[in-house]
Amino acid sequence: MELTLLGTGAPAGLPRPDCPCAACACALGPDARAAASVLVDGALLLDLTPGAAFAAARAGRSLAGVRQVLLSHPHDGPAVEVPAGLPQPGRVPDGRELTLLTGHRVRAVALDAPGTGYAVTGPDGRRLLYLPPGGAPAGLEAPAEPYATVVLDVLGRPDALARLRETGAVGPATDVVAVHLDHDVPPGPEVRRRLAAAGARAVPDGTTLEAGAYEEVPDVPRRTLVLGGARSGKSVEAERRLESFPEVLYVATGGSRNGDTEWAARVSAHQERRPGSWRTVETCDLVPLLKDDGPPLLVDCLSLWLTDAMDAVGAWDDAEWADGGERALRDRVRALTDTVRETRRTLVAVSNEVGSGIVPATASGRRYRDELGRLNTAFAQECEQVLLVVAGQTLPLRG
Repeated sequence: MELTLLGTGAPAGLPRPDCPCAACACALGPDARAAASVLVDGALLLDLTPGAAFAAARAGRSLAGVRQVLLSHPHDGPAVEVPAGLPQPGRVPDGRELTLLTGHRVRAVALDAPGTGYAVTGPDGRRLLYLPPGGAPAGLEAPAEPYATVVLDVLGRPDALARLRETGAVGPATDVVAVHLDHDVPPGPEVRRRLAAAGARAVPDGTTLEAGAYEEVPDVPRRTLVLGGARSGKSVEAERRLESFPEVLYVATGGSRNGDTEWAARVSAHQERRPGSWRTVETCDLVPLLKDDGPPLLVDCLSLWLTDAMDAVGAWDDAEWADGGERALRDRVRALTDTVRETRRTLVAVSNEVGSGIVPATASGRRYRDELGRLNTAFAQECEQVLLVVAGQTLPLRG
């Protein structure tokens, strides 16, 4: 089954008409996108958008062989001139299946939002799932057979991808292609980076794909370290990297700090951002978690883990530090990083970058700064990907 993506953008396209934002200003060349529309084997058109015939011609395809045009959006949208020779667009009711003379079978997939999703089985038996913007499948049952290709709104509905993974509808070899791309995320490298973290990719308008060819499927890094200063956006970045995966275990190393209202407000803000399917555990005992099998781990943060470790070895007292405390801390850090090297779980860890600020006024503060720098360095050595977040912007340092 062959797919040609005539458009990959949001309904208004990218750049949006008359929009002065920075993302739209940068959406040039291959990053300029028409409204999403997919041509399947030259016979089935999913979503008719303005200029579809010209888009097909630019991609070296013709719409002359199209036998069915199906709409997915929750409404029929603005009036679009139907090119000569194309059948009138229609919609398949939820749960119903349509069989084309070309051998394609199209089943309408019920969504948790207005609109219609389509599961297409080609004559070769390969399967495609196409979802409209803002939609996720409703009532999925596990285990499901993996689709060869899934085309959906990855950035707008990462939880849709999480649901598909949870039921097995998206597997390691499924090609996840992002469409309905809008100006909420700067185009170019930033879009590609965010999608790769979800095991997905974006392609330029006019790209033709072979369903089931998974050579271009991005590998999700097993271990990622996210660094940043206070209020840099590092925790948001870490959470974003796992929001398309189900059953994430969020490891909070800071505890509850009973009576600290400012800390309680921070914890509450973090909790409200997390998907409801995530579980939380409060602990600094990271080694057993890393050794166990299970869902991805998000550790927030290593800075507080270090505080707990330094408390345990008496690092704040010069005499205790000299009399075995320093050696004990090195052993704890080594045990942690050795386990990170060996873990089979997907791991995203957050840590503070404090070495570029004001030199602490106290000896204990300088000791903490130095030890955190050493911990971050040792941890980063074991990670496939290391990111630095500054002013909400993510800079890849490795991977």
